Amino acid sequence: MRWSRRPTPHARAAQAPTSNPVPAAWHTHPLGQTLIVISGVGRVQRWAGPVEEIRPGDVVWFEPDEKYWHGASPTVAMTHFAIQEALDGKVVDWMEKVSDEEYNGQQK
Repeated sequence: MRWSRRPTPHARAAQAPTSNPVPAAWHTHPLGQTLIVISGVGRVQRWAGPVEEIRPGDVVWFEPDEKYWHGASPTVAMTHFAIQEALDGKVVDWMEKVSDEEYNGQQK
């Protein structure tokens, strides 16, 4: 498959490899985000929700302005496609780093 290199005014996509111990950060996307896991094992957590494991073939949708984080599992790297749209040129709002307790699924 060939990907167009021509930029579009709103859509953004990236293939993103992640591995632990790269620190994850809570964030939101103004128009939401779709993750498509293509290899490895990852984790996602929505604000005040449980940590969930994601694997190849999983497609995860995050609502606009939903606060969450995603990253690799503690022992296995993950590669995923991240697709989001820009609103007024902005695609993401980065927030605080994910704590070890949050990453390990321990509620504060």
